Amino acid sequence: MRTKVGIIGGGPAGLLLARLLHRAGIDCVVLEARTREYVEQRQRAGMLEQGTVDALREADAAERLNAEGLVHQGIELRFDRERHHIDFPTLTGGRTVTIYAQTEIVKDLVALQLADGPTLLFEAEAIAIEKAESASPVVRFLHEGREHTLDCDWVVGCDGFHGISRDTLPAEVGRSHAHDYPYSWLGVLADVAPSCEELIYARGEKGFALHSMRSAHVSRLYLQVPNGTVPDDWPDDRIWDELAARFAIDADWTLRRGPITAKAVTPMRSYVHEPMRHGRLLLAGDAAHIVPPTGAKGLNLAVSDVRVLARAFVELHRSGSERLLDGYSDVCLARVWQATRFSYDMTKMLHAQPDGDAFESRLQLARLRRITASRHAAAELAANYSGLPLMA
Repeated sequence: MRTKVGIIGGGPAGLLLARLLHRAGIDCVVLEARTREYVEQRQRAGMLEQGTVDALREADAAERLNAEGLVHQGIELRFDRERHHIDFPTLTGGRTVTIYAQTEIVKDLVALQLADGPTLLFEAEAIAIEKAESASPVVRFLHEGREHTLDCDWVVGCDGFHGISRDTLPAEVGRSHAHDYPYSWLGVLADVAPSCEELIYARGEKGFALHSMRSAHVSRLYLQVPNGTVPDDWPDDRIWDELAARFAIDADWTLRRGPITAKAVTPMRSYVHEPMRHGRLLLAGDAAHIVPPTGAKGLNLAVSDVRVLARAFVELHRSGSERLLDGYSDVCLARVWQATRFSYDMTKMLHAQPDGDAFESRLQLARLRRITASRHAAAELAANYSGLPLMA
């Protein structure tokens, strides 16, 4: 099999890149190790920056997003039993964010690609990337019980943190930076209408809580828990009681409760690999970087990566110039590091530190008071949350 661009990974990054390349007349093939059912059901992010919404619309992949996405004008911060609204449009010149689950984005992009797009192979496990330094890299993969080869001009690794793409880069040409946080999130899905119109970020003495949603009828909620927590140790009533305590304010507000349909614990980590290119192999999304979910940046960074990459491939296709491809890693990493900084700051400000003291606690409150009392500080949060522009 031969193609211009071989894409490893059929998540939102790989699928959106394939969509953008196809619309520009650039041949590509997507290899996804899992089944279609698996990739369309795995729960991931749901908050879309303005730029991510714009990218999906530009790709003509936003019909359901436009109809079903929940546009949010800001977020709510809760601490000391108070509530404070951060108004994004006022602070950013009109930018908003949208709630639309990653599962739905994947469903939309899969349907489009199977209907009129380039080749998409499920249960096609990439096992090796060879000759990445040459002009003709090769991807070896397993599909339908046999080994195959995909000859490419370029390979893009969109196969996540545990995929093979990043490990293909020689150790001597790359470096990684990581930070592990001393707590995790217990996330739940519940069949109950959200108790809020916009996301609630709550900082309490016992830990952080987040109220999000997947639709007008499904709530997504998170609790800070110790690392190593087992979901079964948290029965439903305990989860609801703890959420209610952490969201509590001195006002007329009640947390709606309902059947919990899923529970999972997510460790918190920051990770950046530099560079994001070696020879004809380029990394995008979680293959190159991971952020804690506090800042809602993971999916959005993946989309910004592939927007930069698609633009670079289009320039190569039209003019033969590799100028934008040569600058891909630097352009993306500039934005990645800003998102990493923002996610780190949000995480440190809102989570109870297991080894913290009263001094650390008072600093957290001082940071929150600064944001809610200063238009400049609130605007900085709003600009980062709704999405910084690409750096070039």
